[in-house]
Amino acid sequence: MSQNKTTLLNQPFTLPSGAVIKNRLFKSAMSEGLGSWDNRMTPQLVQLYSRWAQGGVGLLVTGNVMVDRRHLGEPGNLAIEDERDLPMLQQWTKAGTKNDTQLWIQLNHPGKQVLRTLVKDPVGPSAIPFAAELRSVFATPRALTEAEILDIIQRFGRSAAIAKKAGFSGVQIHGAHGYLVSQFLSGHHNQRADQWGGSAENRRRFVLEVYKEIRRQVGDEFPVGIKLNSADFQRGGFTEDESLEVIRELSAAGVDLIEISGGTYEEPAMTGKEYPKKESTVKREAYFLEFAEKARQATTTPLVVTGGFRSPEGMEEALASGAVDFVGIARLLAIEPDAPKRLLAGQPSRYQVKPISTGIKRVDDAAMMEVMWYGRQLRRLGNGKNPKPNETGLKSLLMTSLEGGWGTFRTRLRA
Repeated sequence: MSQNKTTLLNQPFTLPSGAVIKNRLFKSAMSEGLGSWDNRMTPQLVQLYSRWAQGGVGLLVTGNVMVDRRHLGEPGNLAIEDERDLPMLQQWTKAGTKNDTQLWIQLNHPGKQVLRTLVKDPVGPSAIPFAAELRSVFATPRALTEAEILDIIQRFGRSAAIAKKAGFSGVQIHGAHGYLVSQFLSGHHNQRADQWGGSAENRRRFVLEVYKEIRRQVGDEFPVGIKLNSADFQRGGFTEDESLEVIRELSAAGVDLIEISGGTYEEPAMTGKEYPKKESTVKREAYFLEFAEKARQATTTPLVVTGGFRSPEGMEEALASGAVDFVGIARLLAIEPDAPKRLLAGQPSRYQVKPISTGIKRVDDAAMMEVMWYGRQLRRLGNGKNPKPNETGLKSLLMTSLEGGWGTFRTRLRA
């Protein structure tokens, strides 16, 4: 495809809030693990996002930033509870908004989806254990109290306000992949009998209140988006019909951008491993494009689909269909940070995202293996080095296990 045929990817887009994004390439969140071991801001995050901003993408979304330091998804998560890191956060936003790039911060609370070795007191909507094969890694949570739920909602708003003050271009709520917002939406994880559960309407209350509190603290002109599961792919979990209703309600409330994904650590559809490989899905590249077409019938709010895109032709086709307004890419940027320049010119990327294998079946089947491998590439970029697209999964596992184990220990010491 020549550059003069690549028209849609290059077109700017104006969000409902009035923010203008220079093109339709959207860098989806990846957990960088580049925060300090006491979960504070580091120069590596500045370096990483400076590299990406120069690569040509229109909108960068950070990895999940925690709203409560006591509840972390992984070692090295950044947590923003107050303004102690404001000067370095401002360095981050200055670097990440170079080249007219939008930089949004993704805010998250992991709920029950935390490593046993990292958090002593995991919480969730209800005290529902993980699937048997994951219980050695993830402990059964205790159910949140009403006061704790209200505190978490306020924390989302406070972190968003600090992000705005630091110069971020917008905020994304992490409402997917089995973290706390996703847990509240799921009939499997949320079996409460109060106003926060018991019906699909009540299960939606938490995400709507999080959005309202963020909006209250940042105002109407600051972009607020959400990453939302199309479904959990679990028996008794969040369904497509329920997701469409959440999309309708958030759209009515004024959300600016909805990124569609799917799955949890128990059913990791977001990696593409477990998502049904229909012929139409393979041909059209994107994992969740069919659901996006349903969502488009339910809302006029801008939509993003992330996962599965491989070529500029596939991206152009998705945009031309009208189902999505942006194309989400993530892991490709960990191995080829300048890929957007090639895609915007109608050229294929130099590398293709491929399955990571250690040769150990139990490890390879776990969603965390992909997270660890790509995390190593992000650390290289954060340290000013080039990625290693051909590094073996086994080497990555060994090195990350050593680094992560020590990091977990240090994080626990300071908790």
